[in-house]
Amino acid sequence: MDTTRSQELFDRARELIPGGVNSPARAWTSVGGTPLFFNRAEGSRIWDEDGNELIDYVCSWGPMILGHAHPAVLKAVQAAAINGTSFGAPTAAEVRMAELVVSAVPSIEMVRFVSSGTEATMSALRLARAYTGRNKIMKFIGGYHGHDDALLVSAGSAAAGHGIPDSAGVHPDYARDTLVAPYNDLAAVEKLFADNPGQIAGLIVEPVAGNMGVVPPVEGFLEGLRTITEKDGALLLFDEVISGFRVSLGGAQSILGVTPDITCLGKIVGGGLPVGAYGASAEIMKTVAPLGPMYQAGTLSGNPVAMAAGIAMLEELAKPGVYEELDRKGAALAKGLSEAFAEAEVPAVVNRVGSLLTVFFTGDPVIDMDSASATDRDLFGKFFHAIVEEGVYPPPSQFEAWFVSLAHTDQDIADTVAAAKRALAQI
Repeated sequence: MDTTRSQELFDRARELIPGGVNSPARAWTSVGGTPLFFNRAEGSRIWDEDGNELIDYVCSWGPMILGHAHPAVLKAVQAAAINGTSFGAPTAAEVRMAELVVSAVPSIEMVRFVSSGTEATMSALRLARAYTGRNKIMKFIGGYHGHDDALLVSAGSAAAGHGIPDSAGVHPDYARDTLVAPYNDLAAVEKLFADNPGQIAGLIVEPVAGNMGVVPPVEGFLEGLRTITEKDGALLLFDEVISGFRVSLGGAQSILGVTPDITCLGKIVGGGLPVGAYGASAEIMKTVAPLGPMYQAGTLSGNPVAMAAGIAMLEELAKPGVYEELDRKGAALAKGLSEAFAEAEVPAVVNRVGSLLTVFFTGDPVIDMDSASATDRDLFGKFFHAIVEEGVYPPPSQFEAWFVSLAHTDQDIADTVAAAKRALAQI
């Protein structure tokens, strides 16, 4: 592949933007090399500045569930933009979008739109504190919920316990009020609640982990979290920024049968435009200003162009057979990749939930961040570069999800598996 133009742009960008990127994962730090700069995408394909065409499994980190530049979404965006791109005032589109979200997601009776997943989780945690009158929150090791200070926390020296800042600039007092436990470990959760009775405002969790790679909840885990939080009087928050509208129209909660108190949604709500949302029962949401004392605001919240894109996308996703088709395609890709690794005698585990999957270069099951971290990251980096050279673009990080869209064809999947076999032969 000729990447001359990407290299030129990266060189220029590093003089102007920290690391040459506006979000760290784009820098290819974990795989090395120069990131590709893209300028066009359509369906399942994406083209870089040098004209290289690749089958895309990043899909803007999830929201391009219909594929890139879907005609219905483009038509809606163009029609909305002609009338103005931002009003800072209520619009009919916000009402229609809220109706669609409330009708789809079991836990949501009222919803507030924001401009990013980070805003959604940050606001949801503030809401949990305001509603319960408590200060502490709890999260899981390897669970990324945006770059709010209270969430940029790692586990510290203990397997489970009070957190320590995971980023420079985070005030240590924030970290001290954030409790951290291993994902899929109910015993650790029970201990933290026992050690902090009546002090935890909310427990935030991805019902299907996506930020340590795809890691499904073990049987009984989410049900256990629901029982523990209800008994203590804490709120259960589901971060469905990745899984919401991706694994099901109603999110992971609708297929796993556990209803949280507050749900956070991300960019997928806006068909790829900058959108987020948080929602809950009417009782909880009436704590939010102007109805209640918990303040949160945003000029671009409910942006009319983003709402138009989201409405168009959700109406497409509501059509019969959509999620069955996504699941079929995800299963076919996971099966093909697993067979490719087996044929190459390369130890690998493919975790999948619906159209989300991650390839871990380890021979052992991956159920939490510790087991995910046992993967061979050097081998992943070699595989990443080799398969990109073969015309396939997976996430440039071991600990991210591959996203399959409705636009990916059976031929795309077959070509991807063939590319994986050629890549494995080179490493």
